[in-house]
Amino acid sequence: MRLRHIPGSEEEIAKSPYVIQNPESNKGSWNKVFGNDNPIEIEIGMGKGRFIMELASLHPDINYVGIERYPSVLLRGLQKREEMEQNNSFLMCVDAKNLADIFSLGEVRKIYLNFSDPWPKDRHSKRRLTSKEFMKVYDQILMPDGVVEFKTDNKGLFDYSMESIPEAGWKISSYTYDLHHSEMGEGNVMTEYEEKFSLKGNPIYKLIAGR
Repeated sequence: MRLRHIPGSEEEIAKSPYVIQNPESNKGSWNKVFGNDNPIEIEIGMGKGRFIMELASLHPDINYVGIERYPSVLLRGLQKREEMEQNNSFLMCVDAKNLADIFSLGEVRKIYLNFSDPWPKDRHSKRRLTSKEFMKVYDQILMPDGVVEFKTDNKGLFDYSMESIPEAGWKISSYTYDLHHSEMGEGNVMTEYEEKFSLKGNPIYKLIAGR
């Protein structure tokens, strides 16, 4: 699906105090960005930002970074961030494949992947955020006991992930094919897409993986 470009989005992002500019310069020193040594959790593909903003409000003792590749999408999340009174969340406009240039090994405790692009064609499989290629990137930034949490309503992508993640050397500690009717749904924070899909009666799939 082609994204609609929002004129001026790049300029708004470039001047915002909530968006980290040149994030590579903070590699190994993200504690200085937040001004504390609290654990860092990131969401890749944050969309409009509801999920990461709600987590930041619920857990002020955890630092959050919302990551979005496209400026026009990040702008929506930025507008939401500007409405929030919190000092434990920042945003970045970067490609997830470059995360190892931004975070050092062990700087991130948890990675959230929510309703990622399924890239359904086989020739695009390396672009899926649960591919072996991306799992290799996560391995370079997570703590030894760090985890990846993945949610989707796309069964094809979920089935693929259930195979690709172990093939990458990771262990799936828990999973469900119906999140909202399982024990894994306790304390679940929904994204905008999740609420939309759930109201249509679509089951939500979730897994948690570690090394």
